[in-house]
Amino acid sequence: MAKTKKIEVLRTKVSIQSNQQEDYISLTDIARYKDSERTDYIIQNWMRNRNTIEFLGIWEQLNNPAFNPIEFDGIRKQAGLNSFVLTAKRWIEATNAIGVISKAGRYGGTYAHKDIAFEARSRGNDNSKIKINVWGGND
Repeated sequence: MAKTKKIEVLRTKVSIQSNQQEDYISLTDIARYKDSERTDYIIQNWMRNRNTIEFLGIWEQLNNPAFNPIEFDGIRKQAGLNSFVLTAKRWIEATNAIGVISKAGRYGGTYAHKDIAFEARSRGNDNSKIKINVWGGND
């Protein structure tokens, strides 16, 4: 069972789930800082970016022996096209990804392994990556 804790980053509460001694940070909570009503669109736009897909693919290849590289290649070829849309659920189902978790329901949302979440946050134009890194190495 995943253990959940919350921290505050730039006056925004961010959930962290520990699963098998790995921390998964809520991308939904991070996106809420930008737009509290459209977090799903913020995450989708981040996921459809070619650089994001390349990073996710490399992370999965390094950390996930069950990753599906054939499906990944198909997604990578579509990245950047105006018609391309990628959700966390589609990414997980198509590639057998473990670095991103998508949960439905009241306590659901999109979570990413801390390595991926830090990368997602680094695309922002504020200093929250620095603030996240301050607690990231200390329990």
